[in-house]
Amino acid sequence: MADSLPTEFDVVIIGTGLPESILAAACSRSGQRVLHLDSRSYYGGNWASFSFSGLLSWLKEYQQNSDIVEESTASWQGLIHETEEAITLRKKDESIQHTEVFCYASQDMDDNIEETDALQKNTSSVTSSTTTKPLDSACLSEETHSLYATDHELPAKGTPKSDGEISLEVTDVEDTLAKEKYCGDKTCIHTVSDGDKDENKPIEEDNTDQPKRNKITYSQIVKESRRFNIDLVSKLLYSQGLLIDLLIKSNVSRYAEFKNVTRILAFREGKVEQVPCSRADVFNSKELTMVEKRILMKFLTFCLDYEQHPDQYQAFVQCSFSEYLQTKKLTPNLQHFVLHSIAMTESSCSTIDGLKATKNFLRCLGRFGNTPFLFPLYGQGEIPQCFCRMCAVFGGIYCLRHKVQCLVVDKESGRCKAIIDHLGQRINAKYFIVEDSYLSEETCSNIQYKQISRAVLITDQSILKADSDQQISILVVPPVESGTCAVRVTELCSSTMTCMKDTYLVHLTCSSSKTAREDLELVVKKLFTPFTETEIDKEELTKPRLLWALYFNMRDSSGISRSSYNGLPSNVYVCSGPDCGLGNEHAVKQAETLFQEIFPNEEFCPPPPNPEDIIFDGDDKQPEAPGTNNIIMAKLDSSDEVKT
Repeated sequence: MADSLPTEFDVVIIGTGLPESILAAACSRSGQRVLHLDSRSYYGGNWASFSFSGLLSWLKEYQQNSDIVEESTASWQGLIHETEEAITLRKKDESIQHTEVFCYASQDMDDNIEETDALQKNTSSVTSSTTTKPLDSACLSEETHSLYATDHELPAKGTPKSDGEISLEVTDVEDTLAKEKYCGDKTCIHTVSDGDKDENKPIEEDNTDQPKRNKITYSQIVKESRRFNIDLVSKLLYSQGLLIDLLIKSNVSRYAEFKNVTRILAFREGKVEQVPCSRADVFNSKELTMVEKRILMKFLTFCLDYEQHPDQYQAFVQCSFSEYLQTKKLTPNLQHFVLHSIAMTESSCSTIDGLKATKNFLRCLGRFGNTPFLFPLYGQGEIPQCFCRMCAVFGGIYCLRHKVQCLVVDKESGRCKAIIDHLGQRINAKYFIVEDSYLSEETCSNIQYKQISRAVLITDQSILKADSDQQISILVVPPVESGTCAVRVTELCSSTMTCMKDTYLVHLTCSSSKTAREDLELVVKKLFTPFTETEIDKEELTKPRLLWALYFNMRDSSGISRSSYNGLPSNVYVCSGPDCGLGNEHAVKQAETLFQEIFPNEEFCPPPPNPEDIIFDGDDKQPEAPGTNNIIMAKLDSSDEVKT
């Protein structure tokens, strides 16, 4: 297998997160020979999306990951010459911590589990050895995600995406249903029972005055596992943001579909209400008085070109944005809307940052809908895959489950020359791009990482009922206690292809001050009612019922300067994992900055060539016309694509 992998490349990229995938596409598009590796068995790293069974397997993998014994380094020591030294990479991923799972839905043990077992067998059957063959044309190898069908074919709406792309061992249903608990940084699974007697009793029988609600059991969630696409990181795309512009410019957008976020919500005085965004929304709102509507429109108009009126904010540059809003004659109601639902910032953020965020929100309105945001069908994890597909189209080679043991550095020049993989093969390249979580503790010893607190919830109804049950909503809950951060809540309906029918997938995100559960549980209790409590507290049925919950902390490696890493060779570049922000601006900026640093004379992700200009080997040679130097030569023989 090692002999079939070429040994010479221009760029080796380790990790398939969003910035690495964008860089892979940009490098491959500019004609570089790209090898893109990931030690995981799925694309995306901490940007990935999983089916429900895939997520359980991911949790189990992290629990087992903490027990990995350090392997011997003898297998590659002999490949290091006297004039070289090795920089070892991390053998286990430590970017996820404090995972805790709570199951509140009824666990009907009498249900037939055969369907679930079949699902597990089907999922496990796609696991295969690491692919090393070149990826030709627009099609990736059999190991890659089912997204990669053809250039123009996209998954049909309403069709569940195959679970096959998540090549992880599926957790046994019986193991998951058992009352397990792993402490420390290992996975903690807490199952909450309704009681043996009432476990299978429909709730509607005791609540005839309440609207009828379908009873969702845990076994149903497991059986409908493929209907779920659960993101590890919760983000949205600003309609005028850098990622949308890049997707359109590079034509990568043809590999994905998007839905418009339909509602911006606010949480005020214990209630969830909809925030008016557009001019029409403002004047149609029943929550605002006529005076408030005029004041709000005047302020928002000013924010659109605030740079042209420095006299209105220069005296408040040193103040917080919330203090500045108080000077603009905005009522407390309007101040809350602007701060938490339009600017979506902390109360302590500066006036300038608040004005920038408000302007960014306003300029994104109306491009694709009445809110500034888009969400990719099947989840955020689709976006890295789309850029990987573009890289493969232009000759990039992909290997999942392919570990890199070390970087080989020339002592004299201080530059990295090669990598040595887990097969003992030495692969040479000019440039190396590594995702932060792969770097060893020694390399990162001077770095103090921030953390992101995350929660993923499955609920039975929306946090704000509407005429349509297919709503995509975003809500920012102000800090519950002093010293804590605001919590961003994103609620996804089944039409986003991220959850089964009659359920909602809810993501909670904030900067960590404690464990994820400690940071987010108060907000969860304000918005939702655990399933087991609904039979006791009938008045609580006005809230959505919580069926299942996952809490975890994720490392935030954004904002770390290159100089913070110890002994990093000059031609080794580091990409960070997901940041805590709502958009993807940091990832796109980082990818473009690194690309321009490596290839200063190349255009970053230019538009694809006109298909009519592509010349295939074997076609009659035509005289080259002026200005056709950049024509892409497509090789029909895939083995030619990777020759040096």
